[in-house]
Amino acid sequence: MISFSGLSVIFGGQFLFRDISFVVNPKDKIGLVGRNGAGKTTLLKIIMGQQSPDEGQIVVPQDIRLGYLPQQMTVTDRKTLADEASGAFDEIRNLEKEIEKLTRIIETSSDTSSEAYLDTIDQLAEKNERFHMLDDGNRDQKIELVLSGLGFSRIDFSRPTREFSGGWRMRIELAKILLRSPDVILLDEPTNHLDIDSIQWLEEYLKNYHGAVVLISHDRALLDTVTTRTVEISLGRLYDYRVPYSQYLLLRKERREQQIAAYRNQQKLIDDTRAFIERFRYKNTKAVQVQSRIKMLDKMDIIEVDEEDTSAMRLKFPPAPRSGTIVFEASQLSKRYGQHTVFNNIDIRINRGDRIAFVGRNGEGKTTLSKIIAGELDYEGELKTGYKVLTGYFAQNQDELLDGNKTVLETLDEVATGDVRTKLRDILGSFLFSGEDAEKKVKVLSGGERSRLALARLLLETRNFLILDEPTNHLDMRSKDILKQALLKYDGTLVVVSHDREFLDGLVNKVYEFSHRQIKEHMGGIYDFLQRKKIASLKDLERKSQRKSVDPLKEESSNKTAFLEKKEHEKEIRKLTNKIEKTELRISETEKQIASFEKAIANPLDSDEQLHDPDFYKQYQRLQQELGDMFSIWEKLHNELESLKNKRN
Repeated sequence: MISFSGLSVIFGGQFLFRDISFVVNPKDKIGLVGRNGAGKTTLLKIIMGQQSPDEGQIVVPQDIRLGYLPQQMTVTDRKTLADEASGAFDEIRNLEKEIEKLTRIIETSSDTSSEAYLDTIDQLAEKNERFHMLDDGNRDQKIELVLSGLGFSRIDFSRPTREFSGGWRMRIELAKILLRSPDVILLDEPTNHLDIDSIQWLEEYLKNYHGAVVLISHDRALLDTVTTRTVEISLGRLYDYRVPYSQYLLLRKERREQQIAAYRNQQKLIDDTRAFIERFRYKNTKAVQVQSRIKMLDKMDIIEVDEEDTSAMRLKFPPAPRSGTIVFEASQLSKRYGQHTVFNNIDIRINRGDRIAFVGRNGEGKTTLSKIIAGELDYEGELKTGYKVLTGYFAQNQDELLDGNKTVLETLDEVATGDVRTKLRDILGSFLFSGEDAEKKVKVLSGGERSRLALARLLLETRNFLILDEPTNHLDMRSKDILKQALLKYDGTLVVVSHDREFLDGLVNKVYEFSHRQIKEHMGGIYDFLQRKKIASLKDLERKSQRKSVDPLKEESSNKTAFLEKKEHEKEIRKLTNKIEKTELRISETEKQIASFEKAIANPLDSDEQLHDPDFYKQYQRLQQELGDMFSIWEKLHNELESLKNKRN
């Protein structure tokens, strides 16, 4: 269906991959794997025609329909959720119009034997065939199935898409791709913005999908469930395995062992042959044998052993000082943003040595509670942090919180103390920052590099209570495994917010489920929780069926309440948006004032009188302080706005 032949891409003067060839067949379920930077995303862009190879060719038949979800994308926000999802059927609607037009032409034609009439008949047959191939008549049902599966509630369908956060917008784009039912679906890290329930739904959908799927993911469980073929890009080469990811790991290990054995045997043969040639080169009686062996060496295909990528994070958390038995305890804890309640009157206790996973749908309060525990948000209720508890917090957007204008080395140096400052370059080397990488500005780093740098910062501080919010985002498989191994050896208390089941498996012994403004404790690991949850969901279905016979007056009252809540929600968003705009205006004005001071400092000959004013530098420092305060206010308002936009999700 889609074929690559002799494909090569050069990046930075080196081959990203070289002379690769393979075919994507109908109904293939392919996991595209390799370390960060290997060229996986580039390959998808080449399939989509967004990038051209430097050598070789790719053949994509014109009638093949492609659906592509990149890691980042620009979207428009002009419709409601339902209307945006309905746009997936635009091709079908256009076909309907064309069929109606051709049908009218045929019905009104008087010359049924003309070439134009027969050509119209052929066009109509072709359009009808494609229409019936694309449409099964259940569009509304499909929209509800896909949107619900990806975590949207029925009340969300009438909301404008501009109200949804970036992560939920990516879900909308994923929904549109699935609804279009393309021949080939190309997904680049689709689970980054999904919770566990939505990931499980997507697994089943893709596993049973009628077309081909090419999937880039660092979620091992997803790859094992969905894919039946694994294509690895490693150090410029491509290896094709007709097995899921876990089996591929075993076959890759076997392949390398066989390759090394064959290489060693061949090298021994070469050494022995050269020794024979040197020994008998000048003996006439051995001339024929010598020439024969020389020709044999010239014709020999030398076995090459794939370079093994031995670079990896060497991560080890410092020993955790002993804390009190109770690490964190809260009673009647609540958090509200305006009229929106994130959670209400919850009780939670975390003991020394607990290893806890926070799971649940996005917007249910996992990150909010993490921030409250870390002391970064206010709250209602009673809260107590235990004796000698030293908390380390890795935020979900930790990489974005780094100062982009600082270098990698400066980023560590600002938190390092004591003798460790002499070992910063060694620490960076452990996190794959070597040589000149230490002098790079943070703003030029990739998402994965920034995440590794944020983890390195966390490692510099001795903590006995770690709260990690989505720590594996942007990490490749190997880096995730290394982080997990380090956390398994960590001797402090651990809370992890994650949707990555494979990462959580064996790492946690308790799960807190966030749902409907409450949390529920589940003892055991993540797969124990998921198994129980599947059973619980059947009971939920029974309860839903019983609720169908609800009193119409109560249902009308409920709808009215939902409408009023929605109006209040929109009002709060407008208020925050206005505050942000005013703050941005103040920031702009203050920056202009600071610029005039800096201009005077830069041109002392023209500003002698100003510079000798005793209040000049005091005013300059005051403006800088005010600017910093305004940026803090601006950031806080944005966080509140983001939380409000997620309130119904």
